[in-house]
Amino acid sequence: MASNSSTTTPSLEVAIVGGGIIGVMTALGLINRGIKVTIYERASSWHEIGAGFSFTGVAQECMRRLDPGIFDVLGRISQKSDPNNASTSYWNAYHPQTKQEAEDESTSLLFQMPGNKLSFWGCVRSHFLLGMAALLPDGVAKFGKQLVSYDDKDSNDKVVLHFADGSTAEAHAVLGCDGIHSTTRKVLLGANHPATRPSYTHTVAYRTMLPIDAGIAALGEAKAMSGCMHCGPNANMMSYPVMNGTLLNVAFFAHESSEFPDPERMTAPAARDELERIVVGWGPHLVDIAKCFPENMVKWGIFDMDEHPVPTYARGRVCLAGDAAHASSPFQGVGACIGVEDALVLCEALDMVQASSNSGDHRDQRAAIVHALQAYSQARMERGKWVVRSSREMGQMYQWRYGPTGRDAERSKRKLERASRIIWDYDVEKMVTDIKAAAS
Repeated sequence: MASNSSTTTPSLEVAIVGGGIIGVMTALGLINRGIKVTIYERASSWHEIGAGFSFTGVAQECMRRLDPGIFDVLGRISQKSDPNNASTSYWNAYHPQTKQEAEDESTSLLFQMPGNKLSFWGCVRSHFLLGMAALLPDGVAKFGKQLVSYDDKDSNDKVVLHFADGSTAEAHAVLGCDGIHSTTRKVLLGANHPATRPSYTHTVAYRTMLPIDAGIAALGEAKAMSGCMHCGPNANMMSYPVMNGTLLNVAFFAHESSEFPDPERMTAPAARDELERIVVGWGPHLVDIAKCFPENMVKWGIFDMDEHPVPTYARGRVCLAGDAAHASSPFQGVGACIGVEDALVLCEALDMVQASSNSGDHRDQRAAIVHALQAYSQARMERGKWVVRSSREMGQMYQWRYGPTGRDAERSKRKLERASRIIWDYDVEKMVTDIKAAAS
């Protein structure tokens, strides 16, 4: 279990690059273990998009172990799946010609997946980030700090971070939680390494959140109040309720053969009529949902690390976590959940370093940190690569572009069942026991 910060003298100083969901969560987990943390965030204040996402039961258990306060925040703001009646339904978006047909399971339902073992809790990203940030002690977060480079020299007691404003900082260990365009990753791997840049999946996303009444009017109450995936040729739509059932999180995804106009920002201006052209010929319920989107909006290019996976998550006293390590497309629905697992493994690994120092063990601290971060990297690499690959394949499957499944509902269901089992059949206790043994 985590050590009590009130009885532990902080001796290990950790810098976290990036103040997003995983960065703040990792900071809270380390603080809960009596480790001194500073977050360096490039933005001028807390910033997260207002989209929705969900956390599995495994991720929730990791949050409890990181810091019970994190789990409490999620519990207050999340839409919780019913453990006795939780399922996600997968529908033919293209076939139904009337709303009555669209709600008729015998004509439009492809298959259902019981979701009780995944135990998804959905929330709004920005609300979750702000709720966690409120738990941080004063002074932990430093804003306006864009990392440019770092020096991890054997001759230095600490890693030296260099920021765009000319300032520097020092820490015994640096955790790169700075997302898909991670500067930490570029420095760790070298600027010319292919894994420094994410790859375009040739899919774009149009996202919004609707009042739940609008969702019910378009989809019907049963669909609006549960998780749904509507599948079709070269496009799909995902929806699920958030904010205690008051909002419907909606995302349309569409395949594009052309390159994305701005791969650095990963967003581009879009208009509602662009989305409406995508759903021509789709069921009237989805056409109605598309009409609810803003007239002027942005679309997101979906990028991931599938084509050039990161060969290691750690070098020296610096490591990568979350999207910086294994940025995934959203189709598996667990990219952030894998990042939560990363956070717990990192906190437990560094807690072993801290415990060794506090026990009077005078072994070289630098070597202990390097060893712990390598243990973290080896523990997380296989699962990180798997989720990126599996998620990309799921996106293709939902758009009927994945060869092994095609449009076959039964084969698609079997593939999804296998992947879901890998997610929920994950032993958090074993994960923690293994990293403690490996990092010691």
